[in-house]
Amino acid sequence: MALPIYMDRVIAPHRSLTPQGAAVLLGVVMAFNVLVAIFLLVLGAPPVLPFLGLDVLALWLALRASDRAARRVERVRVTAEAVTVSREDEKGARTVWTSPTAFTRVDVDQPGEHETRVRLMIYRKRLTLARSLSPDERLSFANALRDAIRAARSERWS
Repeated sequence: MALPIYMDRVIAPHRSLTPQGAAVLLGVVMAFNVLVAIFLLVLGAPPVLPFLGLDVLALWLALRASDRAARRVERVRVTAEAVTVSREDEKGARTVWTSPTAFTRVDVDQPGEHETRVRLMIYRKRLTLARSLSPDERLSFANALRDAIRAARSERWS
């Protein structure tokens, strides 16, 4: 008999650009920089041209880093037996954190307006969750996680 699942959420960062959108953006910036380079060559200012290349390189590196960070995935699963958090980073490495549902609690720390943290706690161990969500989404997620743990506990004790 399969245990009921009270929560099974996958949390992934929001992707603001698709790979095609990033390629179009990079192409537009490159075309603009070529036009500026031609203008600067006509004016006789060739020492500025390498900086236009550095501009494109910096944008390419930033888009690549953003795409890599968007591959991080966090999965939270709550059953009557355990709360399991599985994290997969951009390289595919997986980390799993498991704790008994009966002893796990959810803590929301709000040191500042945009620094809300959702943590799973058991004894003195802590795990911060949902870093890629906005502060309002984190609060909503924390409430849903509390409700799921409460429902799982009530099944276990009934």
